[in-house]
Amino acid sequence: MALKINFNYSAAVTQTAVETNNRLMNKSLLRLSTGLRILNAADDSAGLFIADQLAIVAAGLEQGNRNISTAISALQIAENSAGQIFNKLKQIYVKAENAANDINDPNARAALQREIDQLVDAIRKIGTDTEYNGIKLLDGTFSNKYIHYGPRKDQVVNVSIDSVLPKDLGAYMVRGQGSQVSFMGSQSTTLKDLILSSGPSSTTLVENGDYVDVDGVRVLAWDQTDVMVDAKRLADAINSTNALRLKGLEAVAKNDNLATNTFNGFDSFWQPFSTDSVSEITLEFYVGDIAPSDPGQFTVTLTASGTPDIVSLVNEINTQASNANVSLRASIKDNKVYLETGGGETIAVKVSVAGTISSNGVYVNLDQIFEGASQVQFTATNVYAGYIDVGEIDIVGVDSYTVDYSGVSSATAGFNFDTNSGDPAKAYNLNSIDVTTNEKAEQALLIVKKAIERVDRIRAEIGATMNNLQAIYDAQKVAWDNTKEAENVIRNT
Repeated sequence: MALKINFNYSAAVTQTAVETNNRLMNKSLLRLSTGLRILNAADDSAGLFIADQLAIVAAGLEQGNRNISTAISALQIAENSAGQIFNKLKQIYVKAENAANDINDPNARAALQREIDQLVDAIRKIGTDTEYNGIKLLDGTFSNKYIHYGPRKDQVVNVSIDSVLPKDLGAYMVRGQGSQVSFMGSQSTTLKDLILSSGPSSTTLVENGDYVDVDGVRVLAWDQTDVMVDAKRLADAINSTNALRLKGLEAVAKNDNLATNTFNGFDSFWQPFSTDSVSEITLEFYVGDIAPSDPGQFTVTLTASGTPDIVSLVNEINTQASNANVSLRASIKDNKVYLETGGGETIAVKVSVAGTISSNGVYVNLDQIFEGASQVQFTATNVYAGYIDVGEIDIVGVDSYTVDYSGVSSATAGFNFDTNSGDPAKAYNLNSIDVTTNEKAEQALLIVKKAIERVDRIRAEIGATMNNLQAIYDAQKVAWDNTKEAENVIRNT
């Protein structure tokens, strides 16, 4: 048997095997005790890298969901407070409607105004005080805020909440105040002839080249036929245009005409000089956007026997309008003739007289039937008169817009818009609400209506953002589960 001195190979091999087995045994025990297959980079360098990257993504997903949770909490606070503001606006709307009722005396309206002022102040406080961790949510400063939801750069949701303070809630409005004008003419076969020859300007007609654009959308233009400028026609065009409705724009038209003075019968309606006499006065009515080159829709004839008083006049107007199926109703208000159209249609009248008229002529008191009309003088040469009352129109929007127009509005004729062509619409906020008269209360209803629409839009945007964040949260929770499982397959025992 061979014997080697100074080195025992068998013992060395045995020792190496024992050390290796001990090392492997220790690693196995450590893996069992920790549950980790990769204890250090030497165990699986590629696997360690992949597992660490997955761990980073999982941690990012987890933190992103925490970010989402805090964001949803803040948005819930904002939405609930906006809901309280909606309730306050609903109360203001009801009180403004109450104030619009002329049964209220000045004291009652003053009391309603005080209540509205308190509600507006409550809205101001809610909008100012609503916050999350010191961050104001509803005063307009919560704009372009980023909710970082994902594990990677720029995985964000941009969140903005518009202001709900009273100064920022309300309506943008352009008012067509409607013109009222009376005039004389020497000769006429139609109302159009009378207007163009000696009446107000042709601004009362929609002619070639005339138009109205609302927020860049053409809603009124000449259609090869000259027609009367008409608030109802314009309002209908605006309200039927989807592009404008989607922007929160709408229009309301009306035309109510209260005579300036009381009608006391045919004999007081006209005033002669010496030998002049009038046997009858004819009122040829044009209601709406009818072409003034056509005959009127109906005629009312005033005579001493037929219209001796205001009651008979009102009855005659209603009878003739009904027979012609025209949307015009006459009544008596404050002992005066009161005319009202169904949807804001224009009221136009051509007036003629029959009788003996000298060069001095006779006066006809149109102001006893029509609002804003004047006393007109018929002579041997001026044998026709005219009167035009264009209805009022309110164009109302949630956001700012412009109205561009040509040929249909001036200070004395046509729509008589309260803004110049191309100027922005006037802003009316909750602070401008005044319900001390019927007219102001009616306007307040429009202001509050648009304020409610704005708050509802803000609430809808908040709700949509919460739904979006919740969907991201749910998707990231699934992604986190799968990412942790993928890491587990690589890293764990």
